[in-house]
Amino acid sequence: MAKPKPTTGDTKGSALAQDGALNPHPEVVSDALFTSNPFFDARDLVQVRYEMVRRHQADGVPISEVASDFGVSRPTFYKAQSALADQGLPGLVPLQRGPKGGHKLSAEVVAFVGELKATRPDMTVTQCIAEIAVHFGISVHRRSLERAMARKKKRLETL
Repeated sequence: MAKPKPTTGDTKGSALAQDGALNPHPEVVSDALFTSNPFFDARDLVQVRYEMVRRHQADGVPISEVASDFGVSRPTFYKAQSALADQGLPGLVPLQRGPKGGHKLSAEVVAFVGELKATRPDMTVTQCIAEIAVHFGISVHRRSLERAMARKKKRLETL
């Protein structure tokens, strides 16, 4: 899923996006507090999740109703409830999903491909992938290699 983008000049939205707490679907939050009170911001994912759990625990609203009002599934509600109980408010801050960096395309692999391309400029991406497999014993996706080489080229251009 693409990361939501704040509108231009929106400092709160920019701060939420930078912290990873910008709600990707604020339009689905139909809870009365978020639609009628300007203090409650449906774009703030942490505030939305906290209020969702609080609404059930303090106000006794059934989980299915709370989940519907806040635009989430019941499993998402249970996950937020558990995170809040275990870790407190920081538990509601979303964590980055997936790998944290290119674990196969190390600087050594990218440098190797750079040398290959320097010595044989007509070499295709598919041929580079085959050379990586032979030399390093790893399989690399075509698009991953293309992105890594584009990043390397961009870094060289900015120097």
